[in-house]
This record gives sequence, structure tokens and C-alpha cells, in this order.
Amino acid sequence: MDSIFDLKPHPKYPEEYLVCSRTGIHFYRQAKEREYEDSYFQEEYKNQYKKTYYEDEPQLRELARRRLASLSRFQKPKGKTLFEIGCAAGFFLDEAKKAGYSVTGMELSETEAAFARKTLGLNVISGSFLSDELLPKEKFDAVCAFFVVEHFSDAEAVFRRLTDLVRPGGLLFLGVPSLFGPTFRTNPTEWFAGHPKDHFWDYSPDSLKKMLKLYGWRTVYKKPMSYHPTRDKGWRGKYLPRPLFVRYANLACYADTFHLIAIKIV
Repeated sequence: MDSIFDLKPHPKYPEEYLVCSRTGIHFYRQAKEREYEDSYFQEEYKNQYKKTYYEDEPQLRELARRRLASLSRFQKPKGKTLFEIGCAAGFFLDEAKKAGYSVTGMELSETEAAFARKTLGLNVISGSFLSDELLPKEKFDAVCAFFVVEHFSDAEAVFRRLTDLVRPGGLLFLGVPSLFGPTFRTNPTEWFAGHPKDHFWDYSPDSLKKMLKLYGWRTVYKKPMSYHPTRDKGWRGKYLPRPLFVRYANLACYADTFHLIAIKIV
């Protein structure tokens, strides 16, 4: 199958990015494959958030409930099936189950998958999303992946699989870092200094929408995940007042991370 991408060096950052002229998604040239071990949920998570993954459970469950509230605008959970890729210990899945979904998850870490199975009683597969043997054969009403898709070097394979997993009229719910946010747009030095080495693809709301359209999806929801007006250095290093920044961010989906929901139309 021919590639859907037409990649060319970024006009301003050719050493860092290749850009698809069809969609606008960016391939990070410095990215490298890595092994995802249990240490992420221990040392790495604590280094980033100042608490362990399990200590953060109340906040993670609250985030899960907010995500499910967004999903419920387009689909009522009762009697529906949901699949989460990269489900970790299963906190989002557990909240989705409480909301009425029949849930299945997939997680690379066997330790986290075992916690989800044994402690929360969830149906969670341990392994890679790119494994043909492990991927479910059924179609789901909703598929969710939060901070997952950017980790795969083969984006086309990932989006084909995501599309194959959802029945027509079903939903795809993604959470990703964003190129259309204050850090990359106004402080690219900071963006590249903190860019994860295992993120192969970077998206904006517009480029992800275009990418999904090629696979038969219609985007129905885009919203910032959080608001950071002090990161915006766009006007002589000055900051917009938070109320104005939040208003603009919501209108334009201007943020360093964002959520997107799309409906499968083919």
C-alpha cells in the first residue's frame, strides 16, 4: 500500500522535523524506539508529576470521569463497548465500566495489566498494539488512547488498526501533545529541549483532523486538556490574562495538549 504521507523537511526546523504536505503532521527526526518497562509507572511518573502513579489515582480517576463526560455528549455508555489502548492500571477503564460500558484494555506493562485484572477485575490484554495475535477481532463502539499514538513510528499502521477496531458510527477518543500550543508556537527552544525522545509524531488539532479524515473519520470535538497562559511568549514575553487566554484557547483549541473525538463514517 502506498504511503499517505508526503514528507518534506520543515522550512524552519529541518533537522528536527519532516512535515507531511497532505496533513501537516510532523515526524520528529530525533525520535528513537525504546522499551517501555514498569519503571515508567514508578520512577519516570514520579519525576514528572512529583508523586507515584498509584498515589495519583484520585486525580487520574477524576480526569477519567471528565473524559467520559465529554464522550457522553456523543454516545450513551449503556450497552456499549469500549476499548482502551495503553490503559495502564485500568483507572479510566474502571470508571468507564461504572458508567455503563463493557470494557477491554491493552497495556504493554504486564505488571500494570495484572493489577487491572486482579485488583480491578478488568479484561486487560498485556502486549503491543501492533501484535496481530493479541489484537481483539471484535469491533467496538468506542476506542480510546491517551498519550499513546505519538509513540509509534509507523503512524499509518496505527491509524489503520484504530479504524479497524471501531464499528461504523463508533467513536475514537484521543489525547495527544499539540504543536498548536504556547510552547511550540512561542517558545520552540523550550519545546525541543523537553521533547520526549520516544515521540515520533507531533500533531495539531488541524493536522490530526486531516489525518483522520483520510481514514474515514469526522472530527466532532476538539478541546484543550489544560491551560497555561504563562507559557505563551508571543507578544514581547507578555502574558494574556487567564480569562482571555482560556477563552481564546477554547475557541481555537490552543494548548500544549488536547483531546479530540471523531466519528467513524465509513
